[in-house]
Order: sequence, then C-alpha cells, then structure tokens
Amino acid sequence: GACCASYLVAFHWSVADPVTGGLTPPELTEKIDPHRVAMRDTRSRVPRCLGLAGEIGRDACCSLYPLRPSPCHALTASLEDGASRSDQCDRARLRHGLVPLAAADWRLE
Repeated sequence: GACCASYLVAFHWSVADPVTGGLTPPELTEKIDPHRVAMRDTRSRVPRCLGLAGEIGRDACCSLYPLRPSPCHALTASLEDGASRSDQCDRARLRHGLVPLAAADWRLE
C-alpha cells in the first residue's frame, strides 16, 4: 500500500475505456492530457489512490486488484521475486515510516 499512497498513477486512457477492452473503472480516473489519465487522488501533493483500502503498514490492499491499471501490474515489491530490489517500493515504504522489505517478509510459514 505504500506505493499506492506515494506516486502518481498515470496510464494511457484506453486502459480505462470499456470500448477498447479497458478494465480500470473510468470513474476512478481523471484526465491528464489527450493521451493519459491518472487514478483519482494520485495527482495531489499527498497522493492516495482511491483503490487503496486499509491502513498502510497494517492491512492495506487494493480494493480493485483485478481491475487495477497497467502501472500497478508492472510495479513489483522489493524481493517479491526473491532476488530483485525495487527502489520505487523502498522509497515509498520509507516515506511512510516503514523499513524496506526483506527476504524474510516473503516467507510463508
């Protein structure tokens, strides 16, 4: 959830257009320019995607996960694949007072 409350989430308008097969709900977006839209409330000084539910660092989750836009599909959390860090994820977590993810955070026990 830290990334969902740290960055502008911008993408091509077609991702939110049902006519072109887009899945992201268009009512949750706002126009940036003729080619791009953004998830509402991610353009503010203190961004927080409307799809983010819960409290960051406790129980945050995406309330529209199967309908999330392409940037959200592309972003991976640090060490999610077991090897690669995500600077974007690490910066977002630090911004919210959380430590970067460690390998142990991914162990299911």
